[in-house]
Amino acid sequence: QVQLVESGGGLVQAGGSLRLSCAASGIIFSINDMGWYRQAPGKQRELVAAMSSGGRTTYADSVKGRFTISRDNAKNTVYLQMNSLKPEDTAVYYCNADADSYNVKAGRTRSQSWGQGTQVTVSS
Repeated sequence: QVQLVESGGGLVQAGGSLRLSCAASGIIFSINDMGWYRQAPGKQRELVAAMSSGGRTTYADSVKGRFTISRDNAKNTVYLQMNSLKPEDTAVYYCNADADSYNVKAGRTRSQSWGQGTQVTVSS
């Protein structure tokens, strides 16, 4: 399984910007989709944005035009640039990767991995 480490969360005023980063590590053969999900208190986890290895992007309607996802495939890293932040963007943001990797226990497998989450708080 792939290890994902997120960074870049924090507290920002409405209208401000933050940039999240997520780096994947492990014995990785390839990463297919990488993306960002978020979960606000009392709500289900939802997709924010995702990008395929070929660069195809998907965004939640609520963030279109404000958030931009990008990837550095050489570094196995995905970014989320968040602009014009709103209080309703407040949530824990999780990185996700669909990867072909190797570990001693399972051998070579394709599986989903999640980061530990990073808190984003937008004050009004």
